[in-house]
Amino acid sequence: MMDRFKKVPVREQDPLARAKNFDEVCYGYDRLEAVAEAARCLNCKDPQCVQHCPVHIQIPAFVARVKDGDFASAAHIIAQDSSLPAVCGRVCPQETQCESGCVLGKKGEAVSIGRLERFVADWSRENGVFAADRAASNGHKVAVVGSGPSGLACASDLARMGYDVTIFEMLHKAGGVLQYGIPEFRLPKDKVVAPEIDNVRRLGVKIETNVVIGRTVTIDELMDKEGFEAVFVGSGAGLPKFMGIPGENLNGVFSANEYLTRSNLMQAYSAESDTPIRIGRNVAVVGGGNVAMDAARTALRLGSHVTIVYRRTEKELPARVEEVHHAKQEGIEFRLLTNPVAVLDDGRGWVKGLRCLQMELGEPDESGRRSPVPVEGSEFDIEADVVIMALGTSPNPLISSTTSGLEINRRGCIVASEDGATTRQGIFAGGDAVTGAATVILAMGAGRRAAAAIDEYIRNKQ
Repeated sequence: MMDRFKKVPVREQDPLARAKNFDEVCYGYDRLEAVAEAARCLNCKDPQCVQHCPVHIQIPAFVARVKDGDFASAAHIIAQDSSLPAVCGRVCPQETQCESGCVLGKKGEAVSIGRLERFVADWSRENGVFAADRAASNGHKVAVVGSGPSGLACASDLARMGYDVTIFEMLHKAGGVLQYGIPEFRLPKDKVVAPEIDNVRRLGVKIETNVVIGRTVTIDELMDKEGFEAVFVGSGAGLPKFMGIPGENLNGVFSANEYLTRSNLMQAYSAESDTPIRIGRNVAVVGGGNVAMDAARTALRLGSHVTIVYRRTEKELPARVEEVHHAKQEGIEFRLLTNPVAVLDDGRGWVKGLRCLQMELGEPDESGRRSPVPVEGSEFDIEADVVIMALGTSPNPLISSTTSGLEINRRGCIVASEDGATTRQGIFAGGDAVTGAATVILAMGAGRRAAAAIDEYIRNKQ
């Protein structure tokens, strides 16, 4: 008999096997498992799961269709609010968003909303079901800068309203962080990312790659010379941060951004790749977020012994609990309450280690947060021939510096209102370009809000 308070477990690759390959870790639900999990839903009258979803998918409605085995209808319900369901079903932090509002979670385990969304999206792809409808043209042109989650979400909503939308992407493949930032074992590119982008194209959205806005063409030129009535900037936050400690310029020091881009987008893990990556015997990854976990687990699969170095305790790790759990299962070492103070030189300009201080948590500040402080005389070295800095990113200043009238804040982010309106009329922005590095689903929510605001702006101009 089914236990309503327990999730249907999901099948995964064995940790020792998956640590040596780039195949997807989680297998997802099959048809029977999905129906059984959907049957746990209470179909609440006031569904808090919807309120906790940044794009407000009608969760009880699609879950009810899954329970009935009507997967095509479930796909059409999801498509009203999300253009990337197979992506979101895999990488969204559902445990802190939609599932955190699930009533079942108060007494047991919340419904596995993300896994059900993934199942529906995968079923749709495998059965040739295209859930979104293409609208008749309304004769208005909108440009979108960046083909990451916020840009794709904005473009999809605008296309469904009838706008002629063109996305401009600086890299040679569309997808932004979905393509270059999230490893294959979490988000397969050919199986998942490419089909979801193709679905956006089927709505009529045009995607031009190898276009660097601010160099190839400016936003001013798009509006003044090419007839775009509005522009959405969803260019993300691709500028890596470093610690500013001695030795960060040594050979063998990577930003996580570069390391993952080489591995994911340029397939540097392949012997046939033209962009090889340095595979160290001992790799130290500095940071504790999801990007740190992705970089560490990638390095492990490339054949390295990997240590994650983080200056707080496990309780403060910002990465998803699932990602930390998977990293531990796969054999990655965690050095917590550890803070690097220098990258060590082998005398030939290459990394030979990481000098660190042992930390302890100090007294709570006014917010209750305990900051790490060094333990006196605790200096020690970690052996490493590759160091990956996974300390977050900020927006590239190219767009703001080449576009008149755009205000940025002290963190280099574009200043925009909740609906994406910037200080320049007709230019909207959202996602990491506005907030700094955040999650895929939050970026999508920003893209959707901006699409509604762009529609209102253009209609009011007429």
